[in-house]
Amino acid sequence: MLVTLYTSRVIINALGVVDFGIYNIIAGVVILFSFLNSAMTAASQRYLSVAIGTNDETFIQRVFSASLISHLILVVAIVLIAETIGLWFINEKLVIPDERRAAALATYHIVVVITSLNIIRVPFNATIISHERMSFYAYMSILEAILKLVIVCILQFFDLDKLILYSLLLMLVTVLINVAYLYYCIKHFSGHKIILVTSKRLLKEMSAFSGWNIFGGIADVGYKQGTNIILNIFCGVTLNAALGITNQIRTAIYSFVSNLQIAANPQIIKSYAEQDCERVHALVCSISKYSYFL
Repeated sequence: MLVTLYTSRVIINALGVVDFGIYNIIAGVVILFSFLNSAMTAASQRYLSVAIGTNDETFIQRVFSASLISHLILVVAIVLIAETIGLWFINEKLVIPDERRAAALATYHIVVVITSLNIIRVPFNATIISHERMSFYAYMSILEAILKLVIVCILQFFDLDKLILYSLLLMLVTVLINVAYLYYCIKHFSGHKIILVTSKRLLKEMSAFSGWNIFGGIADVGYKQGTNIILNIFCGVTLNAALGITNQIRTAIYSFVSNLQIAANPQIIKSYAEQDCERVHALVCSISKYSYFL
């Protein structure tokens, strides 16, 4: 949280107000198309936790494969929408200074790649959380935050377009983190191998479960990125920079609270799978109180 808060200050000095505002509005447009991701993330964690609770390696493998396949399908859909409707929206509707439009378009394509990589990481991230390997999850989260601070600090040493360079370096960090997650899962979890043939019934069931979370996902991207887009259309990129800072602060503080809930979720789901309703009730009430106080 502290690293992220400090990065918010450094990045606006490194990029400048205009480029920082452009990056935030560009990233916001891409995120707008990925509202399904949060819903599918919840489904992946829920089903993997239940599968791990059963100790059935075949079932674990099928759930993991179904999760990965569904996220790959989501990536293809997002890329298609982003490179058609999204590209039209960037060119025709957003208010971007003419001299920075080319850099903005290059950044947009890079952000599409970053978002796709983050979505592909979800099943591996869900696997680690479901197995309650919180030490690895914590170390990788800290490492990612530090690497993002490092790339902002080294921007001043390059005489290149800082907006494009920042986007490329962010993509490099995302690739490195994804590789680390992939390596850890392959090394430590024998049941999490990819199989091309998975249960259609399981895919349908996970999709139906995701449906309950879609409403929350739409509301979340709507009030965050929808506000960002409206501010850009009426006020320009300077206000996007201001909103970008507030969003980074909000994300840093919220992650401090939500990580407590992330740690508790596997225990709640596994207890429910074991039909230990008393423990489920105790966990839900306790975590709700702790989250409220935090």
